[in-house]
Amino acid sequence: MEDKSIIIKKVKKVQGGGHHGGSWKVAFADFMTGMMAFFLLMWLVNMTPATKKEELARYFQEYSLFTEGGAGGGKEIISMEQAQPAAQITIAQTSASGETDGEGSPAGLEQMKNKLEQEIEQRLADLKDQVRIEVVEGGVKVDIMDKEGNPMFPLGSTTLTESGQKILKVLCDNIKSTSSRVEIEGHTDAVSYANREFGNWELSTARASAARVEVEKNGIPSSRLRRVSGYAATEPIIKENPFDPRNRRISLRLYPEKQSKTPTPAQPQPQPQQQGPAQVDPKAVPQVHPARMK
Repeated sequence: MEDKSIIIKKVKKVQGGGHHGGSWKVAFADFMTGMMAFFLLMWLVNMTPATKKEELARYFQEYSLFTEGGAGGGKEIISMEQAQPAAQITIAQTSASGETDGEGSPAGLEQMKNKLEQEIEQRLADLKDQVRIEVVEGGVKVDIMDKEGNPMFPLGSTTLTESGQKILKVLCDNIKSTSSRVEIEGHTDAVSYANREFGNWELSTARASAARVEVEKNGIPSSRLRRVSGYAATEPIIKENPFDPRNRRISLRLYPEKQSKTPTPAQPQPQPQQQGPAQVDPKAVPQVHPARMK
């Protein structure tokens, strides 16, 4: 009788996952969790203000996991900031308000205003009541106003008086050491001219250009001038009395340049279309003396 062997075959049934089983579901869930966390992080970074990002970057740059006497086997642990040369640390220093302490920051503009006021107080004590300095959006505005008996320009003239020249010299001595770009404005009161061919628009523009010549004479190059404009009597300081002599003034607006890592040569600013204030040809300063009607 022939010898026959009995072979028993065991078949293991795998349900639902084939030869991979269910492990791919766990891996896919981990992947989706990681992607969700990544996009949440990107959203938070995008929504965080620039000042907060700088503070956060500086925190991690200064942070050290180990402190003196902590873990580390008694070895000295040097933080990331200590390990870098000082010249490589480029995080901007911030003030208590969170703004950078550059010339164009609120703190820098306030500092510029205070410095100009101190110079006027010390060098022009007899004329300080004719100079008004205030911080405006993005810059500092200086108004040089007429006073009864002591104008910046003789009546109907575009020639600066001695007082006007003295004030502009003191201002320019301080502006030269800054990065500020300069705008010059001419303003008149509401007194009308008898000569209709030359009115307050022409006078305010010509006076602004005369101030521009004086500013350049005191060391401010023309490349730092942004605009020279005349506004006639449209923007009085003393609104309740448009005939007040203080409305006759020259205004200097100082706008600090934003600092960049690589200095670039100053580019000429495009002149806006004339809408409101009259624009002036900076190469010509007309000298006129028309009679004004009181």
